[in-house]
Amino acid sequence: MAKKTTKRCVMCGREETAANPVVSVYDQLTICEECIDFINQMRDSERLDRRNAGNKDKGGKSIPTPKKIHEFLDQYVIGQDEAKKYLSVAVYNHYKRINQNADDDDVDIEKSNIILVGPTGTGKTLLAKSIARLLDVPFTIVDATVLTEAGYVGEDIESLLTRLLQACDYDVERAERGIVFIDEIDKIARKSDNPSITRDVSGEGVQQGLLKLLEGSTVLVPPNGGRKHPEQKMIAVNTKNILFICGGAFDGIERKIASRLNTHMVGYGHDEKSRKRQRENLMRYVLPQDLKSFGLIPEIIGRLPILTSLDPLDREALRRILTEPKNAITRQYKKMLELDGVTLEFADEALDLIVDKAIEYKLGARGLRSIVETVMVDAMYEAPSSDSKKLVIDADYVRSQLEKAHFEKTRISE
Repeated sequence: MAKKTTKRCVMCGREETAANPVVSVYDQLTICEECIDFINQMRDSERLDRRNAGNKDKGGKSIPTPKKIHEFLDQYVIGQDEAKKYLSVAVYNHYKRINQNADDDDVDIEKSNIILVGPTGTGKTLLAKSIARLLDVPFTIVDATVLTEAGYVGEDIESLLTRLLQACDYDVERAERGIVFIDEIDKIARKSDNPSITRDVSGEGVQQGLLKLLEGSTVLVPPNGGRKHPEQKMIAVNTKNILFICGGAFDGIERKIASRLNTHMVGYGHDEKSRKRQRENLMRYVLPQDLKSFGLIPEIIGRLPILTSLDPLDREALRRILTEPKNAITRQYKKMLELDGVTLEFADEALDLIVDKAIEYKLGARGLRSIVETVMVDAMYEAPSSDSKKLVIDADYVRSQLEKAHFEKTRISE
Protein backbone atom coordinates (compact mmCIF):
# COMPACT_ATOMS: atom_id res chain seq x y z
CA MET A 1 0.00 0.00 0.00
CA ALA A 2 1.43 3.38 -1.05
CA LYS A 3 2.28 5.83 1.70
CA LYS A 4 0.10 9.00 1.72
CA THR A 5 2.06 12.14 0.76
CA THR A 6 1.96 14.89 3.41
CA LYS A 7 1.38 18.40 2.09
CA ARG A 8 3.87 21.08 3.12
CA CYS A 9 3.48 24.92 2.98
CA VAL A 10 5.93 26.50 0.58
CA MET A 11 6.07 29.70 2.68
CA CYS A 12 6.60 28.53 6.25
CA GLY A 13 7.63 24.90 5.53
CA ARG A 14 5.22 23.39 8.05
CA GLU A 15 3.37 20.17 7.32
CA GLU A 16 -0.39 19.98 7.08
CA THR A 17 -2.30 19.40 10.33
CA ALA A 18 -5.97 19.27 11.21
CA ALA A 19 -5.72 22.72 12.81
CA ASN A 20 -3.73 24.21 9.94
CA PRO A 21 -4.72 22.61 6.61
CA VAL A 22 -2.59 23.21 3.52
CA VAL A 23 -4.33 24.32 0.32
CA SER A 24 -3.09 23.53 -3.17
CA VAL A 25 -3.22 26.85 -4.99
CA TYR A 26 -1.64 25.91 -8.33
CA ASP A 27 0.15 22.64 -9.25
CA GLN A 28 3.00 22.37 -6.72
CA LEU A 29 2.13 25.66 -4.98
CA THR A 30 0.72 24.78 -1.56
CA ILE A 31 0.06 27.30 1.20
CA CYS A 32 -1.27 26.76 4.70
CA GLU A 33 -4.23 28.68 6.03
CA GLU A 34 -2.14 30.61 8.55
CA CYS A 35 0.06 31.98 5.75
CA ILE A 36 -3.07 32.80 3.72
CA ASP A 37 -4.43 34.78 6.68
CA PHE A 38 -1.08 36.56 6.97
CA ILE A 39 -1.16 37.50 3.25
CA ASN A 40 -4.70 38.83 3.60
CA GLN A 41 -3.69 40.93 6.60
CA MET A 42 -0.75 42.40 4.68
CA ARG A 43 -3.04 43.16 1.71
CA ASP A 44 -5.58 44.91 3.94
CA SER A 45 -2.79 46.88 5.62
CA GLU A 46 -1.46 48.09 2.26
CA ARG A 47 -4.95 49.10 1.15
CA LEU A 48 -5.33 51.12 4.34
CA ASP A 49 -1.97 52.79 3.74
CA ARG A 50 -3.00 53.71 0.18
CA ARG A 51 -6.30 55.05 1.44
CA ASN A 52 -4.53 57.18 4.04
CA ALA A 53 -2.16 58.34 1.32
CA GLY A 54 -5.13 60.14 -0.21
CA ASN A 55 -3.82 63.19 1.63
CA LYS A 56 -0.58 62.99 -0.33
CA ASP A 57 0.07 63.52 -3.99
CA LYS A 58 1.83 60.90 -6.09
CA GLY A 59 5.13 62.60 -5.48
CA GLY A 60 4.75 61.94 -1.75
CA LYS A 61 4.18 65.55 -0.83
CA SER A 62 1.52 66.08 1.80
CA ILE A 63 -1.56 67.96 0.62
CA PRO A 64 -2.51 70.51 3.30
CA THR A 65 -5.97 70.72 4.80
CA PRO A 66 -8.36 73.51 3.75
CA LYS A 67 -7.47 75.55 6.84
CA LYS A 68 -3.75 75.25 6.05
CA ILE A 69 -4.40 76.33 2.46
CA HIS A 70 -6.38 79.32 3.75
CA GLU A 71 -3.57 80.30 6.12
CA PHE A 72 -1.05 80.09 3.28
CA LEU A 73 -3.20 82.29 1.04
CA ASP A 74 -3.41 84.86 3.84
CA GLN A 75 0.34 85.41 3.46
CA TYR A 76 -0.07 86.58 -0.14
CA VAL A 77 -3.65 87.82 -0.55
CA ILE A 78 -5.28 90.39 1.73
CA GLY A 79 -8.97 89.90 2.53
CA GLN A 80 -11.27 87.87 0.23
CA ASP A 81 -11.94 85.32 3.01
CA GLU A 82 -15.03 83.89 1.32
CA ALA A 83 -13.21 83.25 -1.96
CA LYS A 84 -10.25 81.72 -0.07
CA LYS A 85 -12.59 79.34 1.75
CA TYR A 86 -14.23 78.16 -1.48
CA LEU A 87 -10.87 77.75 -3.21
CA SER A 88 -9.29 75.91 -0.27
CA VAL A 89 -12.09 73.35 -0.07
CA ALA A 90 -12.27 72.89 -3.85
CA VAL A 91 -8.52 72.34 -4.26
CA TYR A 92 -8.31 69.98 -1.28
CA ASN A 93 -11.23 67.88 -2.53
CA HIS A 94 -9.80 67.87 -6.05
CA TYR A 95 -6.50 66.35 -4.97
CA LYS A 96 -8.21 63.87 -2.66
CA ARG A 97 -10.26 62.83 -5.66
CA ILE A 98 -7.35 62.18 -8.00
CA ASN A 99 -5.51 60.20 -5.29
CA GLN A 100 -8.43 57.95 -4.37
CA ASN A 101 -8.08 54.24 -5.06
CA ALA A 102 -10.31 53.20 -7.90
CA ASP A 103 -10.80 49.70 -6.43
CA ASP A 104 -12.06 50.90 -3.04
CA ASP A 105 -15.69 51.27 -4.08
CA ASP A 106 -17.84 52.26 -7.00
CA VAL A 107 -18.28 55.92 -5.98
CA ASP A 108 -16.86 58.16 -8.70
CA ILE A 109 -16.12 61.65 -7.38
CA GLU A 110 -16.55 64.21 -10.12
CA LYS A 111 -14.28 67.18 -10.75
CA SER A 112 -15.28 70.59 -9.39
CA ASN A 113 -13.92 73.42 -11.51
CA ILE A 114 -14.11 76.96 -10.13
CA ILE A 115 -15.19 80.33 -11.49
CA LEU A 116 -14.15 83.55 -9.75
CA VAL A 117 -16.15 86.71 -10.33
CA GLY A 118 -14.86 90.08 -9.19
CA PRO A 119 -13.66 93.54 -10.24
CA THR A 120 -10.23 93.97 -11.77
CA GLY A 121 -7.29 94.06 -9.37
CA THR A 122 -8.99 92.19 -6.52
CA GLY A 123 -6.70 89.14 -6.53
CA LYS A 124 -8.26 86.51 -8.81
CA THR A 125 -5.02 85.62 -10.58
CA LEU A 126 -2.95 85.95 -7.41
CA LEU A 127 -5.16 83.43 -5.60
CA ALA A 128 -4.62 80.84 -8.32
CA LYS A 129 -0.86 81.51 -8.47
CA SER A 130 -0.52 81.19 -4.71
CA ILE A 131 -2.32 77.84 -4.62
CA ALA A 132 -0.09 76.47 -7.40
CA ARG A 133 2.97 77.63 -5.44
CA LEU A 134 1.74 75.85 -2.31
CA LEU A 135 0.99 72.53 -4.00
CA ASP A 136 4.03 72.57 -6.29
CA VAL A 137 2.04 71.51 -9.35
CA PRO A 138 2.29 72.71 -12.96
CA PHE A 139 0.37 75.94 -13.34
CA THR A 140 -0.34 78.22 -16.26
CA ILE A 141 -2.39 81.32 -16.97
CA VAL A 142 -4.11 81.54 -20.34
CA ASP A 143 -6.09 84.41 -21.81
CA ALA A 144 -9.47 83.45 -23.22
CA THR A 145 -9.54 86.46 -25.53
CA VAL A 146 -6.99 84.96 -27.97
CA LEU A 147 -8.95 81.75 -28.46
CA THR A 148 -11.22 81.16 -31.44
CA GLU A 149 -13.29 78.31 -32.78
CA ALA A 150 -11.33 75.71 -34.77
CA GLY A 151 -10.68 76.79 -38.36
CA TYR A 152 -10.62 80.55 -37.73
CA VAL A 153 -7.85 83.09 -37.21
CA GLY A 154 -6.54 82.88 -33.65
CA GLU A 155 -5.39 80.11 -31.33
CA ASP A 156 -7.23 76.81 -31.14
CA ILE A 157 -8.76 75.98 -27.79
CA GLU A 158 -6.46 72.98 -27.25
CA SER A 159 -3.43 75.28 -27.37
CA LEU A 160 -4.06 76.42 -23.80
CA LEU A 161 -2.88 72.99 -22.65
CA THR A 162 0.38 73.56 -24.56
CA ARG A 163 1.37 76.17 -22.00
CA LEU A 164 0.65 73.71 -19.19
CA LEU A 165 2.94 71.17 -20.88
CA GLN A 166 5.62 73.82 -21.29
CA ALA A 167 5.37 74.65 -17.57
CA CYS A 168 6.42 71.09 -16.67
CA ASP A 169 8.89 70.44 -19.55
CA TYR A 170 6.34 68.33 -21.45
CA ASP A 171 5.95 65.82 -18.61
CA VAL A 172 2.45 64.64 -19.56
CA GLU A 173 1.85 62.79 -16.29
CA ARG A 174 2.56 65.93 -14.24
CA ALA A 175 0.59 68.12 -16.61
CA GLU A 176 -2.47 65.92 -16.16
CA ARG A 177 -2.47 66.86 -12.45
CA GLY A 178 -1.92 70.59 -12.95
CA ILE A 179 -3.97 73.76 -12.65
CA VAL A 180 -5.06 75.96 -15.56
CA PHE A 181 -6.26 79.49 -14.84
CA ILE A 182 -8.38 80.81 -17.70
CA ASP A 183 -8.42 84.58 -17.37
CA GLU A 184 -10.93 86.97 -18.96
CA ILE A 185 -13.57 84.23 -19.20
CA ASP A 186 -16.20 86.96 -19.39
CA LYS A 187 -14.76 88.17 -22.72
CA ILE A 188 -16.00 85.03 -24.50
CA ALA A 189 -19.60 85.64 -23.47
CA ARG A 190 -22.25 85.25 -26.12
CA LYS A 191 -22.43 88.51 -28.01
CA SER A 192 -26.19 88.56 -28.54
CA ASP A 193 -29.24 86.38 -28.23
CA ASN A 194 -30.42 87.61 -31.60
CA PRO A 195 -29.64 85.45 -34.66
CA SER A 196 -26.84 86.77 -36.87
CA ILE A 197 -25.55 85.98 -40.33
CA THR A 198 -22.01 85.69 -38.93
CA ARG A 199 -20.72 83.05 -36.54
CA ASP A 200 -19.67 84.00 -33.01
CA VAL A 201 -16.28 82.29 -33.36
CA SER A 202 -14.56 84.07 -30.46
CA GLY A 203 -17.53 83.98 -28.10
CA GLU A 204 -20.03 81.14 -28.03
CA GLY A 205 -17.83 79.07 -30.35
CA VAL A 206 -15.00 79.13 -27.78
CA GLN A 207 -17.40 78.20 -25.01
CA GLN A 208 -18.55 75.16 -26.98
CA GLY A 209 -14.93 74.13 -27.54
CA LEU A 210 -14.07 74.46 -23.85
CA LEU A 211 -16.77 72.00 -22.81
CA LYS A 212 -14.75 68.84 -23.46
CA LEU A 213 -11.69 70.28 -21.69
CA LEU A 214 -13.60 71.29 -18.58
CA GLU A 215 -15.56 68.04 -18.42
CA GLY A 216 -12.54 65.79 -18.77
CA SER A 217 -11.48 63.99 -21.94
CA THR A 218 -8.41 62.99 -23.91
CA VAL A 219 -7.38 65.95 -26.06
CA LEU A 220 -4.79 66.05 -28.84
CA VAL A 221 -2.58 69.06 -28.09
CA PRO A 222 -0.21 70.72 -30.58
CA PRO A 223 3.23 70.71 -28.89
CA ASN A 224 4.09 74.22 -30.10
CA GLY A 225 0.65 75.76 -29.62
CA GLY A 226 -1.09 77.91 -32.20
CA ARG A 227 -3.09 76.34 -35.01
CA LYS A 228 -3.21 72.59 -35.70
CA HIS A 229 -2.37 71.11 -39.08
CA PRO A 230 -2.72 67.52 -40.33
CA GLU A 231 0.99 66.64 -40.49
CA GLN A 232 1.72 67.89 -36.98
CA LYS A 233 2.60 65.42 -34.24
CA MET A 234 0.11 65.71 -31.38
CA ILE A 235 0.42 65.01 -27.66
CA ALA A 236 -2.51 63.23 -26.00
CA VAL A 237 -3.47 64.85 -22.69
CA ASN A 238 -6.25 63.60 -20.42
CA THR A 239 -7.94 66.59 -18.76
CA LYS A 240 -9.93 64.51 -16.26
CA ASN A 241 -7.64 65.46 -13.37
CA ILE A 242 -6.70 68.98 -14.46
CA LEU A 243 -8.29 71.64 -12.26
CA PHE A 244 -9.64 74.60 -14.22
CA ILE A 245 -10.04 77.94 -12.44
CA CYS A 246 -11.80 80.59 -14.50
CA GLY A 247 -11.75 84.27 -13.61
CA GLY A 248 -13.41 87.35 -15.00
CA ALA A 249 -14.45 90.87 -14.06
CA PHE A 250 -17.91 90.50 -15.65
CA ASP A 251 -18.21 94.24 -15.92
CA GLY A 252 -21.89 95.18 -15.91
CA ILE A 253 -23.18 91.99 -14.31
CA GLU A 254 -24.27 94.10 -11.33
CA ARG A 255 -27.17 95.32 -13.43
CA LYS A 256 -28.26 91.73 -14.03
CA ILE A 257 -28.04 91.00 -10.30
CA ALA A 258 -29.89 94.20 -9.38
CA SER A 259 -32.65 93.39 -11.85
CA ARG A 260 -33.05 89.93 -10.33
CA LEU A 261 -33.03 91.21 -6.76
CA ASN A 262 -35.19 94.24 -7.58
CA THR A 263 -33.05 96.44 -5.34
CA HIS A 264 -34.96 99.68 -5.93
CA MET A 265 -36.14 100.85 -2.50
CA VAL A 266 -39.06 103.06 -1.68
CA GLY A 267 -39.96 104.50 1.73
CA TYR A 268 -38.25 105.66 4.89
CA GLY A 269 -35.04 104.26 6.35
CA HIS A 270 -33.17 103.87 3.05
CA ASP A 271 -30.93 106.85 2.51
CA GLU A 272 -28.60 107.30 -0.43
CA LYS A 273 -25.61 106.04 1.54
CA SER A 274 -27.22 102.68 2.34
CA ARG A 275 -28.39 102.27 -1.26
CA LYS A 276 -24.89 103.00 -2.54
CA ARG A 277 -23.41 100.44 -0.12
CA GLN A 278 -25.82 97.79 -1.33
CA ARG A 279 -25.03 98.56 -4.97
CA GLU A 280 -21.31 98.20 -4.28
CA ASN A 281 -21.85 94.80 -2.65
CA LEU A 282 -24.12 93.37 -5.36
CA MET A 283 -21.36 91.08 -6.66
CA ARG A 284 -21.61 88.87 -3.58
CA TYR A 285 -25.15 87.88 -4.60
CA VAL A 286 -24.07 86.50 -7.99
CA LEU A 287 -25.75 83.23 -9.03
CA PRO A 288 -25.40 80.95 -12.07
CA GLN A 289 -28.48 82.49 -13.69
CA ASP A 290 -26.70 85.87 -13.66
CA LEU A 291 -23.81 84.36 -15.62
CA LYS A 292 -26.33 82.96 -18.10
CA SER A 293 -27.91 86.39 -18.48
CA PHE A 294 -24.43 87.85 -19.03
CA GLY A 295 -23.76 85.51 -21.94
CA LEU A 296 -22.25 82.22 -20.71
CA ILE A 297 -24.00 79.16 -22.10
CA PRO A 298 -25.70 76.81 -19.59
CA GLU A 299 -23.41 73.90 -20.52
CA ILE A 300 -20.24 75.73 -19.50
CA ILE A 301 -21.86 77.06 -16.31
CA GLY A 302 -22.71 73.47 -15.37
CA ARG A 303 -19.05 72.49 -15.74
CA LEU A 304 -18.01 75.29 -13.37
CA PRO A 305 -20.03 74.24 -10.32
CA ILE A 306 -18.13 76.31 -7.74
CA LEU A 307 -19.01 79.98 -8.11
CA THR A 308 -17.60 82.59 -5.75
CA SER A 309 -17.08 86.33 -5.87
CA LEU A 310 -14.35 88.69 -4.75
CA ASP A 311 -15.17 91.88 -2.90
CA PRO A 312 -13.98 95.30 -4.13
CA LEU A 313 -10.92 96.48 -2.23
CA ASP A 314 -11.55 99.28 0.23
CA ARG A 315 -9.00 101.77 1.53
CA GLU A 316 -7.94 99.64 4.49
CA ALA A 317 -7.36 96.57 2.29
CA LEU A 318 -5.29 98.56 -0.21
CA ARG A 319 -3.19 99.98 2.63
CA ARG A 320 -2.48 96.48 3.93
CA ILE A 321 -1.68 95.19 0.43
CA LEU A 322 1.15 97.73 0.20
CA THR A 323 3.06 96.33 3.17
CA GLU A 324 1.73 93.05 4.61
CA PRO A 325 1.93 90.28 1.95
CA LYS A 326 5.18 88.37 1.53
CA ASN A 327 5.50 89.73 -1.99
CA ALA A 328 4.22 93.24 -1.25
CA ILE A 329 5.50 95.84 -3.72
CA THR A 330 7.20 97.87 -0.99
CA ARG A 331 9.02 94.76 0.24
CA GLN A 332 10.17 94.03 -3.29
CA TYR A 333 11.73 97.47 -3.63
CA LYS A 334 13.34 97.21 -0.20
CA LYS A 335 14.89 93.91 -1.24
CA MET A 336 16.13 95.27 -4.57
CA LEU A 337 17.82 98.27 -2.94
CA GLU A 338 19.17 96.10 -0.16
CA LEU A 339 21.14 94.22 -2.82
CA ASP A 340 22.82 97.55 -3.60
CA GLY A 341 23.51 98.19 0.09
CA VAL A 342 20.79 100.86 0.42
CA THR A 343 18.14 100.85 3.15
CA LEU A 344 14.72 101.94 1.91
CA GLU A 345 11.92 103.30 4.09
CA PHE A 346 8.40 104.41 3.19
CA ALA A 347 6.79 107.05 5.41
CA ASP A 348 3.20 106.37 6.48
CA GLU A 349 2.04 109.59 4.80
CA ALA A 350 3.58 108.44 1.52
CA LEU A 351 1.78 105.10 1.70
CA ASP A 352 -1.52 106.85 2.46
CA LEU A 353 -1.07 109.12 -0.55
CA ILE A 354 -0.34 106.13 -2.83
CA VAL A 355 -3.54 104.43 -1.60
CA ASP A 356 -5.57 107.60 -2.19
CA LYS A 357 -4.33 107.79 -5.77
CA ALA A 358 -5.11 104.11 -6.38
CA ILE A 359 -8.68 104.67 -5.16
CA GLU A 360 -8.98 107.76 -7.34
CA TYR A 361 -8.03 105.85 -10.49
CA LYS A 362 -10.11 102.76 -9.52
CA LEU A 363 -7.43 100.31 -10.64
CA GLY A 364 -7.45 98.03 -7.60
CA ALA A 365 -4.24 96.39 -6.40
CA ARG A 366 -2.64 96.75 -9.85
CA GLY A 367 -3.00 100.50 -9.49
CA LEU A 368 -0.79 100.38 -6.40
CA ARG A 369 2.00 98.79 -8.35
CA SER A 370 1.83 101.24 -11.26
CA ILE A 371 1.93 104.19 -8.86
CA VAL A 372 4.86 102.81 -6.85
CA GLU A 373 6.75 102.02 -10.05
CA THR A 374 6.25 105.62 -11.18
CA VAL A 375 7.40 106.99 -7.81
CA MET A 376 10.48 104.78 -7.57
CA VAL A 377 11.91 105.05 -11.08
CA ASP A 378 14.24 108.00 -10.32
CA ALA A 379 15.31 106.52 -6.99
CA MET A 380 16.16 103.20 -8.64
CA TYR A 381 18.15 105.10 -11.26
CA GLU A 382 20.21 107.11 -8.76
CA ALA A 383 20.59 104.73 -5.79
CA PRO A 384 23.11 102.21 -7.23
CA SER A 385 25.67 104.96 -7.99
CA SER A 386 24.92 107.13 -4.93
CA ASP A 387 27.04 107.25 -1.75
CA SER A 388 23.94 107.49 0.43
CA LYS A 389 23.05 104.25 2.21
CA LYS A 390 19.54 105.24 3.26
CA LEU A 391 16.56 106.44 1.27
CA VAL A 392 13.30 107.68 2.78
CA ILE A 393 10.21 108.10 0.59
CA ASP A 394 7.87 110.72 2.05
CA ALA A 395 4.59 112.25 0.86
CA ASP A 396 6.26 115.26 -0.78
CA TYR A 397 8.53 112.99 -2.81
CA VAL A 398 5.56 110.88 -3.94
CA ARG A 399 3.62 113.99 -4.94
CA SER A 400 6.52 115.48 -6.86
CA GLN A 401 7.21 112.25 -8.74
CA LEU A 402 3.59 111.85 -9.77
CA GLU A 403 3.48 115.44 -11.01
CA LYS A 404 6.73 114.96 -12.88
CA ALA A 405 5.34 111.85 -14.63
CA HIS A 406 2.07 113.67 -15.46
CA PHE A 407 0.32 110.99 -13.43
CA GLU A 408 -2.13 113.40 -11.87
CA LYS A 409 -5.67 112.88 -13.02
CA THR A 410 -6.72 115.41 -15.62
CA ARG A 411 -9.88 117.27 -14.68
CA ILE A 412 -11.99 119.06 -17.24
CA SER A 413 -12.99 122.45 -15.96
CA GLU A 414 -16.67 123.21 -16.25
